[in-house]
Amino acid sequence: MSPASATPARAHARRLVLVLVLIPAIAALALWAFAWPAARTAPRDLPLGVAGPAAATAPVEKQLTQHKGAFEIHHYADEAAARGAVEDRTVYGAVVVTPHGPKLLTASAAGPVVAQLLQQAVSEQAAAAGTQVQTDDVVAAPANDPRGGALNASVLPLALAGIAAGSVITLIGLRGVRAVIALLGSAALVGAAAAGITDSWLGVLTGGWWAEAGVLGLATLAVSGAVAGLGALVGPAGIGIASGLVMLFGNPFSGAPSAPQMLPEPVGTIGQWLPPGAGTTLLRSVSFFDGAAATGPALTLTWWAVLGLGAVLLGNALKGRPKTAHPTPERELTPAT
Repeated sequence: MSPASATPARAHARRLVLVLVLIPAIAALALWAFAWPAARTAPRDLPLGVAGPAAATAPVEKQLTQHKGAFEIHHYADEAAARGAVEDRTVYGAVVVTPHGPKLLTASAAGPVVAQLLQQAVSEQAAAAGTQVQTDDVVAAPANDPRGGALNASVLPLALAGIAAGSVITLIGLRGVRAVIALLGSAALVGAAAAGITDSWLGVLTGGWWAEAGVLGLATLAVSGAVAGLGALVGPAGIGIASGLVMLFGNPFSGAPSAPQMLPEPVGTIGQWLPPGAGTTLLRSVSFFDGAAATGPALTLTWWAVLGLGAVLLGNALKGRPKTAHPTPERELTPAT
C-alpha cells in the first residue's frame, strides 16, 4: 500500500473510532441527565408553611422536621396569612392547626405531584395522632389537566421549536438584523399557536391569553436566540452546543413534572437557569397565580433572549469586518548581467 493511499485509510479509521466512542458517550450522558433526576425525586428544602399559635404548631413542626432536609418551614400567624403565602408562591402548601385538627392548604396548580406528596405526609402524621386532615386546594390545577400532564408535555415541543427556528435561520444564511427579525417573528407565531392550543382549545391554561402567548413566545425566543447566536459566533458547532445544552440539561432539569425542589441539587437550581425550567415556572405563575413570583424566571428568559440576539448581531459584525491584507514584500531588483 502506497503512502498516499494509507493516509485516507487512517483518516477513515480515526473517524470510525470517534463515532464508536462518541455515540455511546452521548447516549450515557442523555440517560444520566434524564434518568438520574427522575430516580432521585424527593422533597429537598421544599417551602412549607405552618400556621397557628407557636405552642400548637410546635408538635407539627417537630414531626415535619423528622423528614431531615425535606421541608423548609415558614411560620404564619393564621390561616389567612398562610393562604396568602400559597397564592403568592412563597410556599407550596401550609399546615394550619385548628381546634378540630390539622388543615392542609395545597396548590395543585404549582405541581400536582407536590400537592399529593404533602397530603400523604400530613395525613400519615395525623393518622398517627388519631385525627383526620381536611385538605383545601387553594390554587387548583385546571379541570382539563388535573395532573399537569399537558403543561409538562409542552416543555419539549417549545424547546424543539426554538432549536428548529435558530438552526433553520442560521443555515439558510439569514444574518444580522434580518436574522433578529426572523427570530422575533417566529417566536411570536409559536407563542400565539401554543396559546391557541393550550388555552383556547385544550383549556389546560387558565390565565390571560396574551400573557400566556407572551411567555410561550419568550421561552421559544430564549432557545432560538441561543442557538442562532452561537451559530453566528462559532458556526455549525455552535448550533450543536446550544441544542445539546437545551435538550440534555434544560428539559430533564426543568422540574416540570414536579418542582425544582424535588430534584437533587444542583440539578434543580441549574434547571431554573435554563430556558425550559424558567419557562415552565413563569408559565405556571402567569397562568394560575396571577403573575406571582414571575420576576425571576422572566428575567432569566429575557437575558437568554437578549444575549442570543446580541450574539447574532455580533457574529454578523465580525464576519463582515474586512480582513487586513498583508503587504506583499517588494522584490529586490537584481541587475541584469
